[in-house]
Amino acid sequence: MSTVAVTRLVEAPVAAVWRVFTDLPSRCERLSTVIAVELSTQGPFGAGTEWRETRTMADGAEITEEFRVDECVSPQRFVVSSPGIGAEYRMTYTFVPVLEGRHRGGTMVTVVQDGTPTAPAGRFLALVFGGLAARTVEGALRRDLEDLAAAA
Repeated sequence: MSTVAVTRLVEAPVAAVWRVFTDLPSRCERLSTVIAVELSTQGPFGAGTEWRETRTMADGAEITEEFRVDECVSPQRFVVSSPGIGAEYRMTYTFVPVLEGRHRGGTMVTVVQDGTPTAPAGRFLALVFGGLAARTVEGALRRDLEDLAAAA
């Protein structure tokens, strides 16, 4: 299992940051690598929400992934899972208001991605490419946080 965590200050109140991060239909406009979002469920963002998202990778290839919200405590935290090829991923987003100091009124956003191999090939790839994969995931998470922070 590998874990990657990224934290970023967003100069906006928690409620505004939450709205940006949970507005699935707008992900194409807000995330520089997302080219399509297809909602599989109706209604407001919350536990049980499902969608498919297509992204452009660094090498120009496109990848489509399915996501499901497993837990949601508005506006503090949500957990999203995604079945991958040979591995399953779980991303936990937390939103903490900054109450003191020069960034008062802002929000600290942390995303933690845990990956668990589910097949022998996934375990082998994790062993061989573990460090490289973690750096790639960290870069992608940082880019997403930057894009969403700019939108907030």
